[in-house]
Amino acid sequence: MTRARRYGQEDLGSAAPGDPAACGQAEMTSFDEVYDQPDPRHFFRVLGHWDYQTPRHAQGLFRRVAAARARTARAAAPVTVLDICCSYGINAALLNHSLTLEDLYAHYTSPQAAALTTAELIEWDRAYYAAHRRADAHPVIGLDIAANAITYALAVGLLDQGFTENLEEAPPTPALLRAAQPTLLVTVTGGASFLSPRTFQPLLAAAHEPVWIAALVLRTGSYRHIADGLTPYGLITEKAAAPTYPQRRFTSVQEQRYAITAVTAADEDPRGKETEGYFHTALHLSRPAQDATALPLTTLTSESA
Repeated sequence: MTRARRYGQEDLGSAAPGDPAACGQAEMTSFDEVYDQPDPRHFFRVLGHWDYQTPRHAQGLFRRVAAARARTARAAAPVTVLDICCSYGINAALLNHSLTLEDLYAHYTSPQAAALTTAELIEWDRAYYAAHRRADAHPVIGLDIAANAITYALAVGLLDQGFTENLEEAPPTPALLRAAQPTLLVTVTGGASFLSPRTFQPLLAAAHEPVWIAALVLRTGSYRHIADGLTPYGLITEKAAAPTYPQRRFTSVQEQRYAITAVTAADEDPRGKETEGYFHTALHLSRPAQDATALPLTTLTSESA
């Protein structure tokens, strides 16, 4: 599997080519088939079995980070969010709607959903999300190489704009650069292991204001190569030491052994986390130094914030 094909996928337990942890990729379960279906039913059926939960944790984090970014922005308009590796728009669904991840699992695995064609599901979902839309919804731009997923997310109204471009392989189109101009917050909940600064840098250069980047990154790999690539754009990256966030259950003893070894090699402690049967992620937040000083990271990771 090449870096190009995996660019748009969720980080479900793998390492970037060239990372020390990449030697464990052969032992990882592949979920390739769930990412570019005509609709997200298969995604929720398969990943629900393994208790995939990163969007649940991202929901509160991203709402708090977006609210904090709004306090530092020059413009008074709602914070525009660009979600990289957005898949079917799940982060947008949870950010902008009075719904939980559990609601989405129940919705897409229900007998009613199973009985519909994709076209019928899109109509149902358009009404479903419209009925739960929050008054404080943010404009969301989606970026993913999975064309079917982007098409679905646009059709049901989860994304305001969507782009199927791989910035690891080619420069962004003028249309994507124009769309990125009002971006104030970039979010990533999957795919960080397959990204480099090449994806982020042209988007930062196109934005009218400094962009914050909030990424939930697996503890089995390093975010340092991306963080270093953001510093020329005036962004410093902080990693939250706690809490960490369960991502999904291991599918095998081999996966767990790989994760424990990789986390230990990264000078992290797997006890109580990977040793308990789950991959874990940590929040990395990149922003200008003055914003980091004014709004400490601990105030954003606290659920009472």
